[in-house]
Amino acid sequence: MTINEIQDEVIEEFSAFDDWMDKYQMLIDLGNEQEPLDEKYKTEQNLIDGCQSRVWVQCDKEADGTLSFLADSDALIVKGIIALLIKVINHQKAKDILDADLYFIEQIGLKDHLSPTRSNGLLAMVKRIKAYALAYSIEN
Repeated sequence: MTINEIQDEVIEEFSAFDDWMDKYQMLIDLGNEQEPLDEKYKTEQNLIDGCQSRVWVQCDKEADGTLSFLADSDALIVKGIIALLIKVINHQKAKDILDADLYFIEQIGLKDHLSPTRSNGLLAMVKRIKAYALAYSIEN
């Protein structure tokens, strides 16, 4: 699936709920479904600056040229947010991640329902993901 197809799927899933408490619960559930990040990846290098909570993102390039992301956070909702981001961009080519307009964030209302510090953290997560994609695209 393309990044936009996955984003459209996410938008549809979130549109099933009118109440933001239900959407927060969906984020928490997404975070809980995610495998915990191996302790060896919880390094200073993988820690995202600008997040109120601690968030780690690990990225590896697969043999087929796609990027594989793993992440974790010490806060439930933040873990759900990074899980949602990874759901959209995982196993995509670096160029596609760099070119992606992550419109789902706006369309599901996520930015409007986060505190300013969490909103800054979300931007920092997106920047880190794009930085990984840029680094791996230069490698080619």
